[in-house]
Amino acid sequence: MSSEMNPGPYSDQYPDEYSPQNSAYSASSGSSPSSASSGDGASSANEDVGSLSYERAREELVAVVQRLEAGSVPLEDSLALWERGEALAQRCQTWLDDARARLAAVAQDESTD
Repeated sequence: MSSEMNPGPYSDQYPDEYSPQNSAYSASSGSSPSSASSGDGASSANEDVGSLSYERAREELVAVVQRLEAGSVPLEDSLALWERGEALAQRCQTWLDDARARLAAVAQDESTD
């Protein structure tokens, strides 16, 4: 695991890509509270989430949560971060659900042999 990508769960330093001003989930990228309520407006800013590995999605989710907990992000950026965090959490859950299903299938196959 690269140390430059993983600042650690308690670090106050974040890679530039986690900054709302420098990312696809910036409030200036077209994501707004009204588009978030439409159900699909926020998805365009988070389209890349579906292609992330579990580790990458989890790492970014940790950074998003830390930024939100710090409370120093303007409201509009906080909303964009929240939407990004929701998408990342769903991606992680999907990875975990798929892994459980694969393990269950292997266990079932082994028990029938």
